[in-house]
Amino acid sequence: MNILYDERVDGALPRVDKAALLFELRESLPDLEILYSQEDLLPYECDGLSAYRVVPLLVVLPKRIEHVQALLKICHARQVPVVARGAGTGLSGGALPLEQGILLVMARFNRIIEVNPEGRYARVQPGVRNLAISQAAAPHGLYYAPDPSSQIACSIGGNVAENAGGVHCLKYGLTVHNLLKVEILTIEGEYMTLGSDALDAPGFDLLALFTGSEGMLGIVTEVTVKLLPKPQVARVLLASFDSVEKAGRAVGDIIAAGIIPGGLEMMDNLSIRATEDFIHAGYPVDAAAILLCELDGVEADVQEDCECVEAVLRAAGATDVRLACDEAERARFWAGRKNAFPAVGRISPDYYCMDGTIPRRELPGVLNGITELSEEYGLRVANVFHAGDGNMHPLILFDANQPGELERAEALGGKILELCVAVGGSITGEHGVGREKINQMCAQFNSDELTLFHAVKHAFDPQGLLNPGKNIPTLHRCAEFGSMHVHHGKLPFPELERF
Repeated sequence: MNILYDERVDGALPRVDKAALLFELRESLPDLEILYSQEDLLPYECDGLSAYRVVPLLVVLPKRIEHVQALLKICHARQVPVVARGAGTGLSGGALPLEQGILLVMARFNRIIEVNPEGRYARVQPGVRNLAISQAAAPHGLYYAPDPSSQIACSIGGNVAENAGGVHCLKYGLTVHNLLKVEILTIEGEYMTLGSDALDAPGFDLLALFTGSEGMLGIVTEVTVKLLPKPQVARVLLASFDSVEKAGRAVGDIIAAGIIPGGLEMMDNLSIRATEDFIHAGYPVDAAAILLCELDGVEADVQEDCECVEAVLRAAGATDVRLACDEAERARFWAGRKNAFPAVGRISPDYYCMDGTIPRRELPGVLNGITELSEEYGLRVANVFHAGDGNMHPLILFDANQPGELERAEALGGKILELCVAVGGSITGEHGVGREKINQMCAQFNSDELTLFHAVKHAFDPQGLLNPGKNIPTLHRCAEFGSMHVHHGKLPFPELERF
């Protein structure tokens, strides 16, 4: 079933008079940059999920909060949908524009307002790059922990919208765990502050509710993030395995040993070969799978943990375990992992990245299941993912120029996500739902749960103008998709721990 906006099942959108809207924006905001010609709009027709493209009605690039506030008030009065965009690196189509909507680009809000080493926090505008925060904090011996693979380009506002993670989220958490406060504007142009400068705030945790809401509840105007002291030492072990099943079991064995690594990543042979050819990280190209395990902290503890993890890895069937000999080799190991996606992009005309999560104990079985689905659909799959927290990133290789391959890739991706749900997991760990996974939301949640989600959306945005059609499917779409998961009053997977 097509993931692009379909008014038949996603709801009717307002018809916008482009000329009248453009005239009012120019009259009210003469210094606001507005793009309206076809050639200027085309660069904004997609985000990182480039298989799907829609040319927006208008693109606006504000520089001041007053611009955003006035724009939202006009759009609210005129019933004009608004899609927010940061750096455009998202992989779920969360910033995919609408033909009858404005694309609000926040990239020019790129100022680091304050770095406070005593309070260990930074105040930044939403267009600031993820990595720039750590660079600004580095002179104080501090850094911002969440590190998505796109951290050199992705914006902190987009990270908040998608609740981004990264290779070190196993130990240090997702974006939501590293925020103190977010300031937003509602669709009506009203200011709201979610969270506080303190570690906790009274009342409902609206900051956690907003984080990961994909631009559906409000527009981020400022973010206060936590900063952490840099670890005294960090060491990386690279373990080789002759089967992905052994590597998958080793992940659970490490956690069961009482050790929480700073990062615990897995790559299969296809991704190893592609990455080594691209980055020359020193990966063993004959291994069926590798694990990268980073341990950080004080010297004595890290040394003890390294010895323990090496023993666990060898007991789990590792054919070789290497400790990075110096900081340069450690950096190469991580450079390989962080460049795995573009490396795979070099060996295939196109790839489709999934983002399901599963309980760690299910890794061997799910990896086997992905192999079977790959053979069934006749498409190669490269597995490279955050193994420590069970966040799968299967990369489905295809050629969009070959008739039917994109549709096969979509179908295979959907089956992989449904496999994750079937074993007690989720359809997304950090990329968000966007439009990409809108149908699979119908497989994970029942009608009562989806109705509750819509009620939350309605509380913030009664007219449904902010990023319509993303994240939460209509019940009509779920019925059309033919998958409405009903728990019959029973808690699914009661044996799983609840947090």
